Amino acid sequence: MVIKREPVLQPVPIMSLRPTQMTVGMREVKEKRKRWREHDDKKRAKLLGRHQIPVVVGPDKLNYVIDHHHLARALHEEGERDVLVSVIADLTMVDPKAFWVVLDNHRWVYPYDEDGERHPYKDLPKNVGKLKDDPFRSLAGELRRAGGFAKDTTPFSEFLWADFLRRRLQRKTVDSDFEKAMEKALALAKSKDAIYLPGWCGPAVDD
Repeated sequence: MVIKREPVLQPVPIMSLRPTQMTVGMREVKEKRKRWREHDDKKRAKLLGRHQIPVVVGPDKLNYVIDHHHLARALHEEGERDVLVSVIADLTMVDPKAFWVVLDNHRWVYPYDEDGERHPYKDLPKNVGKLKDDPFRSLAGELRRAGGFAKDTTPFSEFLWADFLRRRLQRKTVDSDFEKAMEKALALAKSKDAIYLPGWCGPAVDD
């Protein structure tokens, strides 16, 4: 395996990117789209140059996205066709049958659906347009921004929080009353039940 972090200066079609997760928080995607529309063409060009999509190149020579799925989906929905990528690892030499195992061992794939159920790798969507909505991923993202937990380098940390919230809150509450769901999520985030999660920042407990 060749590990590298080099941008590919030639634009890559967004729809050629292969996701390594099954869902995104569509609420977050909509927010990114809103912010994108606030910029003029010159600013958008600068943003596209700075916000490269990190990918792993697979044995099939395709680019597998390992982060920024929300951004890629938002750009796609805003009509952007191409994006720059940053190649994190070249796995073109890996046996195709071992490829997903290698990604899993590096924690570069998260094959869980919107119900938190794990799927075979073959069920992963073939492009960012087919990523499904997980409202709890949106809730986890908003929870982090509200200070419910700290940003953490643990891969898929917000999905871990999403799964924690999914087991304690009803989806209909998240769908119909997001503010109420946020209040409950903030309380849950500070509880000892969440102490094992990455970025937990609950109240200090004296020994």
